[in-house]
Amino acid sequence: MNPFNIFIKTLSTTNKPIKMSASKSLYDIKIDSLQGKSIDLSSYKGKKVLFVNVASKCGFTPQYKDLQKLHDEYQDSLVVIGVPCNQFGKQEPGNSTEIEEFCEVNYGVSFLITEKVDVKGSEQHPLYNWLTKKIENGRKNSSVKWNFQKYLIDENGELICKPYNFDREQGIISAENLALNRIGWVTDDFIGKRELLEKINFNENNEEI
Repeated sequence: MNPFNIFIKTLSTTNKPIKMSASKSLYDIKIDSLQGKSIDLSSYKGKKVLFVNVASKCGFTPQYKDLQKLHDEYQDSLVVIGVPCNQFGKQEPGNSTEIEEFCEVNYGVSFLITEKVDVKGSEQHPLYNWLTKKIENGRKNSSVKWNFQKYLIDENGELICKPYNFDREQGIISAENLALNRIGWVTDDFIGKRELLEKINFNENNEEI
């Protein structure tokens, strides 16, 4: 049986999480860029935002290349934001200058990179407190398992609990989400499904090949 069709069926049979009202708006959270400048998250209203905790010395680090492609192709509707973190295997040890140079020289990264933060634990940054706690985001509790875990926010600043917005009536997946499939998705929902996703390739028309 086609593995992609099997995957789609898992989406259609999964119970939809109960939606609560977020206690705080994502757009009110303060975080600086890698260069120390304040990032106004509210300026991204009307676009999807993809947060990825990144590291320079991880086996997943080559995803920088595909994240850059995602930024290049969908920047009119999707904002990619990398968040450096050194909590997993101490794989992001550099300072801001070293991280910036690594990203530019090795992968030509031009999408937004934030300051280095903690994504879990007692010093968890408020951004990841919001992303991982249902009482904050109104949707779901989760935890960051490793580098390059991804959280997708919709155009209204709400957490999207599944990595794919599958329209069951139309039977389609948005182009952005098909593109996200290419770079691999690591979330609580998708731990264990990664191998399946990596076997799926898409042509320029976003059709399975």
